[in-house]
Amino acid sequence: HGNTNLELAWTVAPVLILVAIGSFVFYKLPGIQDVPAADRVEVQVKGYRYYWNYTYPNGVIAVDKLRAPVDQTTRLEVSAPDFDVIHSWWIPALGGKFDAIPGETNETWFNAKAPGIYRGQCAEFCGIQHAVMTAEVEALPREEFDAWLAAEAEAQEAGTSGLGRETYAGACAKCHGPAGEGDIGPQLSGNQLLADAEAVEQVVRNGRNEMPPVGKDWNDRQMEALIDYLEEELVGG
Repeated sequence: HGNTNLELAWTVAPVLILVAIGSFVFYKLPGIQDVPAADRVEVQVKGYRYYWNYTYPNGVIAVDKLRAPVDQTTRLEVSAPDFDVIHSWWIPALGGKFDAIPGETNETWFNAKAPGIYRGQCAEFCGIQHAVMTAEVEALPREEFDAWLAAEAEAQEAGTSGLGRETYAGACAKCHGPAGEGDIGPQLSGNQLLADAEAVEQVVRNGRNEMPPVGKDWNDRQMEALIDYLEEELVGG
């Protein structure tokens, strides 16, 4: 108090900082664009407890790992089923956080500039296994991505893809263990009830006790892939 120069300094300096920030923002605003309309890949992203389900326009389903082409826009429709809770899709290297809100859809996009794995995490506390709800984007050269998408569509249609394994790893193993040995959920390995497809579907679609309905709105392809995987890998375990 009483030092005029010091009082002027601590008044003027913040004003100059704010002016600089404001000028930078207004300089950048004209370059902010909507999602490019042409030459883009569309993917539906749905957050469940405790995994991410991705669906491509040709019907291909992926769990937890999203594949995308390098140097091409990937537009995401991010949501959660109306029977689930709020999640948040976040790959720090590719953009900000976008909430997956039950019954609503948020839109975002990214353009990966180099091949590689970009890792992320659900950024909204969503329950007891929130910490294991990770997200991953694998950016591939365009030709490689196109070839994978076409081949995966054929494999999933024929029932020869790894969709069952992916679905188990994302939707089941985080609670029941990678080999069905049990964790916060009961042991599955060796349980003969897994050979009863109708019983498995009933539990997966409706939940039981503390287990949420992790696959309530899955299509038949994904449900059948999981049931086949359980019968092949865990029933005799």
